[in-house]
Amino acid sequence: MNLLKNIQNNYKIILASKSPRRINLLKSLGLDFETISANIDEEALQEKKPSLYCRKLAISKARFVQENFNCKELVSKENFSRKKLIIAADTIVVLENEIINKPQNEIDAFNILKKLSDRNHFVYTGIAVINLAKNRHIIDFKRTTVSFRNLSDSEIWDYINTGSPMDKAGAYGIQDDYGAVFVKKINGCYNNVIGLPLELLFQNLKKITR
Repeated sequence: MNLLKNIQNNYKIILASKSPRRINLLKSLGLDFETISANIDEEALQEKKPSLYCRKLAISKARFVQENFNCKELVSKENFSRKKLIIAADTIVVLENEIINKPQNEIDAFNILKKLSDRNHFVYTGIAVINLAKNRHIIDFKRTTVSFRNLSDSEIWDYINTGSPMDKAGAYGIQDDYGAVFVKKINGCYNNVIGLPLELLFQNLKKITR
């Protein structure tokens, strides 16, 4: 698309994440970008409303990168004549107004998946985009409904033993071989459940680069 080509030609893009899932999704748009881990304390955020929680974390990650932009991993690669875009995202799972982040340990992962079994939950992803050249930012979010089938204890432990749930909000990844078969249906954006709603990101890139 012309918009994405123009962005690629005119902007240096930084993704505020080392998540392989977000990296692969952003690459699917044909964009080249650098990555920086946004080391923020997610537990310190005192916010109960899911749509605000994920958006606040997303902009916090983007601001972290903005404030640490001259970090060593970018200095050698940066073309300082180009404009800069920072993209950040944060994904949470919500069950009956309870925000569920990544599991603390295997027992926590089991308890989370047991709660999600045979029920509907919501996946929220907040996104933030900062255009440093124009000193503008956009914060937005997407929500998807996910329905799990009934899960047996042995299925849950088999999945946990792969190690895959431990770095994922809600203790599962819909793109995983095991995690995928837990999902009965979804209502909304599939990429949102993985961690980066591409359609929403595209619309916001369009707005912020006008």
